[in-house]
Amino acid sequence: MSSKKIKFQNSNGQTLSARLELPDKETVKHYALFAHCFTCNKNLSAVRNISRSLNEYGIAALRFDFTGLGESEGEFADTNFSSNVQDLIEAAKFLENEYESPSLLIGHSLGGAAVIFAAAEITSVKAVAVIGAPSSPAHVKHLLQGGIEDIEKYGSARISIGGRPFNVSKQFLQDIQSKNMDEVLKNLRKPLIILHSPQDTIVSIKQAEDIYKAARHPKSYISMDGADHLLSNSKDSHYAGKVIAGWADRYL
Repeated sequence: MSSKKIKFQNSNGQTLSARLELPDKETVKHYALFAHCFTCNKNLSAVRNISRSLNEYGIAALRFDFTGLGESEGEFADTNFSSNVQDLIEAAKFLENEYESPSLLIGHSLGGAAVIFAAAEITSVKAVAVIGAPSSPAHVKHLLQGGIEDIEKYGSARISIGGRPFNVSKQFLQDIQSKNMDEVLKNLRKPLIILHSPQDTIVSIKQAEDIYKAARHPKSYISMDGADHLLSNSKDSHYAGKVIAGWADRYL
């Protein structure tokens, strides 16, 4: 397997940082696009492990940092859920122009919600996989509870998320509250697999149930029993990658 450093531009002309994980010594069969979790980045161990597990099945995977995160340009305070979805669309355009259009979208946590919305806009996508995803983008409000009052009062606030400080603006709250994921799922008409741990303390298993109920067939659910939200144990992330690759082979 090999990893290529990639850069492409978002819709505002800012440079986003990415890595393209490529299968070793074989022709690429398909291309996948990976969306990381809220305030995470492309270098999270689970993101790397899943991408490289896909390589074993001939699937190349582009993992990138959303605008304002990791090594990508931009300010986090200026971004929102809609900009994440747009970043995914721009990443798909990059793959289409430089390699091949992505046929598989994978998203972790809030990135899972983002790929569902993006899949409705990217015609080349034939299958969607979500890991520990919320049933609504507004679910992330619980991570902002300590600062919501200040955000509403002053227009923005500096909030600690996962032990790191982020400037969160009022427009971010307004954006996540305006998104109706049930409606998108009902109209998606693309195969969907949901991977979720019953022990997830960040995004409850009830969220996976709600996604499953709202989605149309074909849809599948895999229990990531014993895993935490970030798939910190490498065995869990490698397993997730292999399950997604095996499932997707039926549709790609």
